[in-house]
Amino acid sequence: MSQVHRQLAAATAHVESVHIGPHGTVPFLLVGTEIPAKESLAIHMLEAPAETVLHPSPGEPPVDLNLRLEDRNELAEVHLARERNGERTAPGFQVRPESFTWFSIVLARAEAATLMAFTGGGKPTAQYLTNEQGKRHFRHDNQAGTGSVRDARHRIDGIDFVGTDHVFRLNGKRVEAFSGLAEDLYTHLHHGRVSDYRAGAHALRAQWPATHTAKGWGPVSIRPDGSVMAIRLLRH
Repeated sequence: MSQVHRQLAAATAHVESVHIGPHGTVPFLLVGTEIPAKESLAIHMLEAPAETVLHPSPGEPPVDLNLRLEDRNELAEVHLARERNGERTAPGFQVRPESFTWFSIVLARAEAATLMAFTGGGKPTAQYLTNEQGKRHFRHDNQAGTGSVRDARHRIDGIDFVGTDHVFRLNGKRVEAFSGLAEDLYTHLHHGRVSDYRAGAHALRAQWPATHTAKGWGPVSIRPDGSVMAIRLLRH
């Protein structure tokens, strides 16, 4: 048990080095598992309830998620509670309320970059990243080991998806894996329309099929963000 406690303590130090909003207002839940020699599996949980809501300051216009980001150099410090002799700081990272608008754009565009990379990477991914986030790795519209990028289209459960397929061998059998995004949502992100993508994904959130297989495929996973992963065996 002492080992689990040490692990939770170390994890807490990492978690508490990042703050969004005032110090101590970000909730977190840490879980550690233990397999005792003579008992059943034990799960240890450490929770810090709190609430931080990302929203613009009063009077600010709605966040424009289509804005291109520039790298920022923020001081690596966390502002603690004020004391009589002034404000105290500690090493760490903090997004203060005056930076909430910027950070909301960071999160939205990081999600867009993830989805574009999932469909095949390349230039559509690079448009959402700053240099510090690794933009240079996606400037060329190709992937190592494949000559096809985002040239695969499949209709799964009545939905048209755009993405990339990969063929490989698994235990001697040829397997195709397709990763993509619903075509309309993909078009929005391909052209840099993050706000339109999020509005479209939100409107469709209750319409995605809940099945785990589809005709002509084996396992299929369609997520609320409009992404799909589908796998099937190929004939020799």
